[in-house]
Amino acid sequence: MSIVAHFAPCGIIGARLDGPELTENAPLMSPVAKSEAPSSPVTADEIVQRLELAWDFAFDKLREMQRPPGNWVGSLSTSALSTATAISALVETRNHHCIAATQADTVNDSIRIGCQWLLEHQNRDGGFGDTDRSQSNIATTLLVIAAWELAGKSDLEFQRATIGPLRKAWTYVDSRGRWQGLRERYGKDKTFVVPILSNCALAGLVPWTDVSPLPFEAAWLPQDWYRWARMPVVSYAIPALVAIGQARFLKAPPGNALLKRVRRRALQPTLRVLRRMQPSSGGYLEAVPLTSFVLMNLAAVGHGSLPVAQECLRFILDSRLPDGSWPIDTNLATWLTSLAINGVARRHAPMVRLNLVDQSSGEVHLAVPQARPSATSARTQIDAQECSVATVRWLLRCQHKQRHPFTGANPGGWGWTDLSGAVPDADDTPAALLALHALNVEQPELIRLKQEIELAATSGMKWLLRLQNRDGGWPTFCRGWGKLPFDRSGTDLTAHAIRALHAWGMRLGDSNSVVSGNRVSPSAIDRALTRGLRFLAKRQQIDGSWLPLWFGNQDRLQEDNPIYGTGKVLLAYSAIALPNCVPARRGIEFLRNCQNPDGGWGGGPSVVYHDGILGYDGARYGLGSNSSIEETAVALEGLVECGGDPRSDPTIMRGLGWLVDRVQQVGLELAQPIGFYFAKLWYYEELYPTVFSLGALGSALRKIEQESKCELEQQESFK
Repeated sequence: MSIVAHFAPCGIIGARLDGPELTENAPLMSPVAKSEAPSSPVTADEIVQRLELAWDFAFDKLREMQRPPGNWVGSLSTSALSTATAISALVETRNHHCIAATQADTVNDSIRIGCQWLLEHQNRDGGFGDTDRSQSNIATTLLVIAAWELAGKSDLEFQRATIGPLRKAWTYVDSRGRWQGLRERYGKDKTFVVPILSNCALAGLVPWTDVSPLPFEAAWLPQDWYRWARMPVVSYAIPALVAIGQARFLKAPPGNALLKRVRRRALQPTLRVLRRMQPSSGGYLEAVPLTSFVLMNLAAVGHGSLPVAQECLRFILDSRLPDGSWPIDTNLATWLTSLAINGVARRHAPMVRLNLVDQSSGEVHLAVPQARPSATSARTQIDAQECSVATVRWLLRCQHKQRHPFTGANPGGWGWTDLSGAVPDADDTPAALLALHALNVEQPELIRLKQEIELAATSGMKWLLRLQNRDGGWPTFCRGWGKLPFDRSGTDLTAHAIRALHAWGMRLGDSNSVVSGNRVSPSAIDRALTRGLRFLAKRQQIDGSWLPLWFGNQDRLQEDNPIYGTGKVLLAYSAIALPNCVPARRGIEFLRNCQNPDGGWGGGPSVVYHDGILGYDGARYGLGSNSSIEETAVALEGLVECGGDPRSDPTIMRGLGWLVDRVQQVGLELAQPIGFYFAKLWYYEELYPTVFSLGALGSALRKIEQESKCELEQQESFK
């Protein structure tokens, strides 16, 4: 598109960045320090073979995790934070006699088993992390203390059992500054600090006057006005604003008579808003913490028997895991299914084949070749794995077709799950658009499916274009909410949106498109891409990196993750044919410079894992390594897509060596907590190592095969 021409005069296009020289058949190194030399070279065939074996292993793992009707659900990490908030909500609801007789045993068992799970997952320093693989933090530890205090008030035996653990937990909290330390963790953002303090107030740990009052009456305003009301919480926390705001008002009324009168009049209308926002599952955002905060505060002020509270209770009970704990969210099914298709497509670009394998029945299957014929390989047969086209139709059904009651989002976007609590956002929507773009639907028999896909893509593109902020970047949920960090434009979101808009803008402008009328203007796409690229250039850090919004690294002081952010932004520059512009070159150099001595990226040695998690052996899983599969794969994918032949780049080859060894020797079972939920709430997802590895290994294989084919063609031309 004209975006390239636009940036050339501005000096953003730079000279080609060539990697350091290696021999023609550079080895695929085992993880070694940068200063070490490879022990012995291997042939191109051997390089491809090792990569193919690792890719096949990851692909088989992906297929094992596939669920009917062909999507991926994954498994989110168990969470001490979710477990603690769920226990507090259940105790408050029980104590205020809002539990039906038929639910009493279930609620009591859930509280008892959940408390025992927390006792078994206390870290050695006395604190608790968000997940069972996370460092301790003051927020989660205070929530656990509050849950134990509430549960112990009616259970003297449990109260005695927690004397020692509570003492250790308070020691940890005091070492982090107690209440002042909690407030410092979140700064001006009240999205999470106020709910935590309200939970602690319910447990009698702080007076209600220490809980900041929230302007819950603002939820009475028309939804379109929310972004102008300067809410003290992020856009997705309106339910917490209402429930906690009402509890704070009723427990500690303000002295101002006019304000007291306004808020009292707003009680019933905002309760109706709370009910209107509630999805059919009962869980706000499908998230246990947010739903639990709503329930415990409603129950505390006598609203526990209302339908909105009872639906919250149902969701919490339904969300409990078999071990008695709770996850951070129900699942990320839509996000994971999009990532799975996109990961496979990296190897089989430009498109994954859709093929009519049974023309007599008319059943359509998605053909995903497990091994492609390589220019350097003697293999010529393609072992095709088949999965139903229901995967594609399932993804199409996940698109939101109506204005969303929670954020007021227009139709056209995708959320992270197919469940009713999902909200369309600017990460899941580009992921779904790119997954649909990766499908080859050019056969005449697939004309109807092609039309459905292109209509969905057109709607999704319009949704993204409407969401773009004035600064040129993309926010997560709502345009214009820029006051708090998780409402601002994000570099990872912007890069993802750029890739999706560029891909579909090129395709729908093609004469083979079946969409007629109602198209997205190419000039509108071009303007959006230009503004997005300017935003990325402005947000690049001094060291050349980009910081993402929704992923972090718990071993960094600020808990940010420049490796993930930089890798994702480089994919955007590669997608629009700008891998050698100045910002991209600086990003590439950042990733080169921060490669760990073992060959990977990211990670850190600071997490102490509990013995027996997943039954793994610490030495077997290389817990002394500073690298993680997720971050290494993201860094490699960005570097490979922005480079030439991976065999000529020692940084990439060292990284591939580490990743291949990790996949083959250790497996893909140990996911790291690199994901953020709202307000820096950590999670890990068991499928991330698999889908991220498929993208990195697939990119490398495709690039090597392309370069090998060119070499063979050159050799033939000289004969």
